[in-house]
Amino acid sequence: MKYHLKIEVSLKPRHSDPEGETTARLLKELGYRVNGVNVSKVYTVILEADSREEASVKAEEMCRRLLANPTKDNYTFTIEEVR
Repeated sequence: MKYHLKIEVSLKPRHSDPEGETTARLLKELGYRVNGVNVSKVYTVILEADSREEASVKAEEMCRRLLANPTKDNYTFTIEEVR
């Protein structure tokens, strides 16, 4: 079976986010009343797995091994079966 994974990786609170800070400043300069901006990365992955449970285990593994740095990043993921 094929599964569509959507993995979002973002900085943990209190970690510096220079890109978010720059974006917030520029939005304010454009007249938007923003209080802050946080930047995150979204990975979309099509994965072959025997079950939804296996897909979840593999997604968790991908995050821990490559996509997220556990010291500074949080991550979440969703899984949908591709039909």
